[in-house]
Amino acid sequence: MLIERQNKMIPVKRQAELLGIARSTVYYEPRVDPYSLELMHLINEEYTKTPFYGSRRIREILKRKGYLVNRKRIQRLMRLMGIEAIYPKPNLSKPYPGHKI
Repeated sequence: MLIERQNKMIPVKRQAELLGIARSTVYYEPRVDPYSLELMHLINEEYTKTPFYGSRRIREILKRKGYLVNRKRIQRLMRLMGIEAIYPKPNLSKPYPGHKI
């Protein structure tokens, strides 16, 4: 951590000023919903098994397991985790300009 709250030599206020951040940022601790963590764990398991499944199919799998959850929540959690389904992206089959036809 860049700021040490236990440091007696330089107060937190001065450390925050030096870094150019608000003092409230130092004390901010994001709240983590235990249900979201559980869903993220399940999403990660399914994504590891089948990385080509998107939010719709993962929602169906979780529904079969007894978790009633909205598809948009699955999308948000997948985005938060930095994962997306593997699928063909657009414009991947363009010819190289230097190759003759």
